Amino acid sequence: MAMGKVGKTVETLGDYLREQRIAAHLTLRQLAEQAGVSNPYLSQIERGLRRPSAEVLQQIAKALRISAEQLYLRAGIVSPEGAGGSVELAVLGDSRLTERQKQSLLDVYASFIALNDSTS
Repeated sequence: MAMGKVGKTVETLGDYLREQRIAAHLTLRQLAEQAGVSNPYLSQIERGLRRPSAEVLQQIAKALRISAEQLYLRAGIVSPEGAGGSVELAVLGDSRLTERQKQSLLDVYASFIALNDSTS
């Protein structure tokens, strides 16, 4: 796996999830069951081998009783300067959109921001 920005972000996410799981006194199996994901999949997320969707992160956050926004930030789904009342969080929180639609909107939004940043 290439270790670019995404790889580093995912590793950081995995470390953070592991710390939160241990702090909550949950085993990997218990958290996987509460979050509705498979034990091997959650293990791969913690080890930085998989990048979960926003929906899976939301399920994990709910099971850990932590903010989904923190997980979105650590996964690189939303940017730190955009946290709070951001476009990214509005898109992620809209239950009328599918995961694919959410990701597409976020990709388009990020490309517009990058374009505007490069021309200013």
